[in-house]
Amino acid sequence: MLKRSTTSSRPIAPFSRPRRLAAGSLAAAAALVVAGCSSSSDSGSDTESDSGTVTKGHFPAKVATKFGKVTVEKQPKRIVALGWGDAETALALGVQPVGASDWLDFDGDGVGPWAKGKYDKSPTKIGTLEPEYEKIASLRPDLILDTKSSGDPKRYEKLSKLAPTIGVPKGGDQYLTDWQDQTEMVADALGLHDKGQKLISQTKAKFTAAAKAHPEFKGKTVTSGSLTSNGFGAYVRGSGRVDFLERLGFKNNPWVDKQGGDSFYISIARENVNKLDADLMVMEPIGLSAAEVAKDPLFKKVPAAKAGHDVILDPKSPSGKAFATDSVLSVNYTLDKIVPEFAKALK
Repeated sequence: MLKRSTTSSRPIAPFSRPRRLAAGSLAAAAALVVAGCSSSSDSGSDTESDSGTVTKGHFPAKVATKFGKVTVEKQPKRIVALGWGDAETALALGVQPVGASDWLDFDGDGVGPWAKGKYDKSPTKIGTLEPEYEKIASLRPDLILDTKSSGDPKRYEKLSKLAPTIGVPKGGDQYLTDWQDQTEMVADALGLHDKGQKLISQTKAKFTAAAKAHPEFKGKTVTSGSLTSNGFGAYVRGSGRVDFLERLGFKNNPWVDKQGGDSFYISIARENVNKLDADLMVMEPIGLSAAEVAKDPLFKKVPAAKAGHDVILDPKSPSGKAFATDSVLSVNYTLDKIVPEFAKALK
């Protein structure tokens, strides 16, 4: 993480989860992202199967998705997790997928350090943007998790022919499913509603504690931006990154939100780069290095950058990948590793 030092207060944002439908093509949205459910109570016991350890749940379980309500009739034992963060969410609930997509090229088990050691046996790797349907079928899944993906109907149709598939929630298209919805949907699909709610409550409490520990965040404006080979951009309310920052008490850059429309991300013309200015700028290079952002002549002229009120996340670092992933495990990691950097940037 490349960081500088800074300046600068709002009541902690309520745990609301605004949604926006993303515009643009699947490939473009994925590149940017990369760089109501049912209730049941879990038994809390584990069982061994050919897929590893599975925490027993209560069934049948019902999960509401964009494509309608999906019913999981009995305990799934061979889960394939395709959505970004779905595998580590299942792992957080004590369930080990037999197949999973590695969205950020972690290699190994395909998960970040926040989920290290949670697999007894590494899963079979599945492609991300376009899943390898034959490979998935060969794994004989009895449940497919795809809660954070494109939300493309054709993708869902193909997957649902292989096994009951938990697709994106309403409004979750183009990777907008936040960590809370993801946890609820995955937990409910596994018959572990109560365990999922406990994880959510613990994570919310951690956000509250972080905001309380850093009253300097209260009401400060923030820009969650990026720099790619095509230029600058920023995320609007409804994206996981902005949700994370607002839970800490920050207020998203108002100018960015006004430009957003129905998109979770906006491109910023070079003549408008100064609009990135805020009390704090959190920048993510996509396809570039942190040093390239710091040296960019236009970026250096933005008042916040000139004053050192910016944090540039190394896209190859665990912290940078955790901030981008926005799962129940990665946000806890981010709270520990990156929040202190925000505080330094506001001194």
